[in-house]
Amino acid sequence: MPDDYLVPMSSPDLSPAEREAVLGVLGTPSLSIGPKVQAFEQIVAERVGVRHAVAVNSGTAGLHVCVRALGIEDGDRVITTPFSFVASANVLLYERAVPVFIDVDPDTGNIDSDLVAEAAEDLMKGGHAAHRWLPRRGVPDSGPLKALLPVDVFGQPADFDALNRTAQLHGLSVLEDSCEALGAEYKELPAGRLGDAGVFGFYPNKQITTGEGGLIVTDDQQVADMARALRNQGRAPGDTWLDHTYLGYNYRMDEMSAALGLAQMQRFEELLAKRESVAAWYAEGLAALPQVELLPLASTTTRVSWFVYIIRLAPGVDRTEIIRALDRKGIPARPYFSPIHLQKFFVDRFGYQLGDFPVTEDLGRRSLALPFSSIMKRDQVELVCERLGAVLAG
Repeated sequence: MPDDYLVPMSSPDLSPAEREAVLGVLGTPSLSIGPKVQAFEQIVAERVGVRHAVAVNSGTAGLHVCVRALGIEDGDRVITTPFSFVASANVLLYERAVPVFIDVDPDTGNIDSDLVAEAAEDLMKGGHAAHRWLPRRGVPDSGPLKALLPVDVFGQPADFDALNRTAQLHGLSVLEDSCEALGAEYKELPAGRLGDAGVFGFYPNKQITTGEGGLIVTDDQQVADMARALRNQGRAPGDTWLDHTYLGYNYRMDEMSAALGLAQMQRFEELLAKRESVAAWYAEGLAALPQVELLPLASTTTRVSWFVYIIRLAPGVDRTEIIRALDRKGIPARPYFSPIHLQKFFVDRFGYQLGDFPVTEDLGRRSLALPFSSIMKRDQVELVCERLGAVLAG
């Protein structure tokens, strides 16, 4: 990032309490698998209202562990979204499962629950009906539909009542990628607890941060036990130090990261409220720009948890040139998201083409992330809005 940006693209919100918490760990002999990890797990579990929380070293690790814990295996098919960060599809490929992409709702960018119901019906039938939803190549001729993996895009939950109805009808697991949505609510229920298991991510631009880190939440004892084993080299309950019942991973969260997350969670409402204020300033400052569409909120979203601040440019606006012009004026901006199915690996592996998921591709072309964090001041937001308006005016 250039040193002369007038506003940072994102920034963690760290107070003296966070610094003291991390330094405090360094004065103890416990730097891994210790009391801070347990306390962090407990505070998030209580916040979300679940029985179990399992801390890991990234959101991606959390999703991967859940894929294993839910029994998703080689050749299994999983319905998911192409409008997401690539990790939500990659974790399926780690286990040689098949991501079956379904297009998204044009307002929220979340997976289209009506299309999910239609696709699940066809995939359960198999044959010609199923092939309509599958990639052009790189997929076994047969394989069971095993799960749904919806993503809570930009801090707004997907339509889980409809998704869970589909899952129950066909006996599918539901893995909620809530890595962008800690604190969000769907019909007053916390994101993360809306499926069989949910995963949060704590990268530095998230609502809270542990530096790098993630956390699994679930009410399912078996999923929690398997997640704890897999994050720790496959050691099952009862295994000794050098016993490994399962093929596992080094996905543990360290004590310093957990201490940072614990301190952040103790400020959680403050952090979310500050993000809500920044989002409100943006909405006010951008309202008069006709080339800008603000992100609609679904009626089922009783609280959005602002992860990033995304706008959509009107059709025909050259987003690349807007980004370059803002950069020249000292304001960073980024495309958000690049559709997964058009990433080189997925094109090469599965034969995806432009036009396969038109809503996703439209949102991918027009979505723009503006600078956003809980430490932004009102005058910084006004500066971004002013310079974006000037660029759009030509």
